[in-house]
Amino acid sequence: MQQTSNIRNAVRSYLLDEIHKGQLEIGKTINLAALSRKLGVSVTPIREALSQLEQARIIKAIPNRGFVVASLTQQEAQNLYETTAQLEIVALEHSSFSEEDVELLRNQQVKLQQTHTPLNRLKARFEFHDLLLKNCTNTVLLQILDDLKARLLFYEQGFGQDASFYENVDNQNEAIIHAIAEDNVPTAALILKMNWMVVLQYIEKQLV
Repeated sequence: MQQTSNIRNAVRSYLLDEIHKGQLEIGKTINLAALSRKLGVSVTPIREALSQLEQARIIKAIPNRGFVVASLTQQEAQNLYETTAQLEIVALEHSSFSEEDVELLRNQQVKLQQTHTPLNRLKARFEFHDLLLKNCTNTVLLQILDDLKARLLFYEQGFGQDASFYENVDNQNEAIIHAIAEDNVPTAALILKMNWMVVLQYIEKQLV
């Protein structure tokens, strides 16, 4: 049972990586038989991985066609970003921070600012949020957030290519770190929500 779960998770990680690299395009049917041959695994764990991704709204099952990568919409973007913001606030409010945690956040923000490749900068941004919530003990909440962010990556990898996308985000990240260092979690939570809303506003403009 554990081996089956490990294979499914490995397939899921592979599919996400292929999607984020643009190898599996939005709207394109995913060939299960070809994936099975390429990965050297049976179709069963591939179907299970695709079903998990469907629950996360990354993959869509279409009758008589199979699984496809779901398309992007303005309404979905709004729902995803607003929900992610609210859940991250809950996770942040149930977290505690040491001086070491604050230093890790500062180092990650420096890394983010010094990274110039769009995909790597995007990964660094999401890594900052993972560090921000790493002390939250609610594993169910963190799993839901992981699924939501896997979908958010579609929006940001397509539209977060210019410097203006990150300018306000960088300033807000630094303000979040400062608030946490001052043990002012309510202020950090407020800025965190603003952080996600700034990104949402940018994405919405690109989807018009």
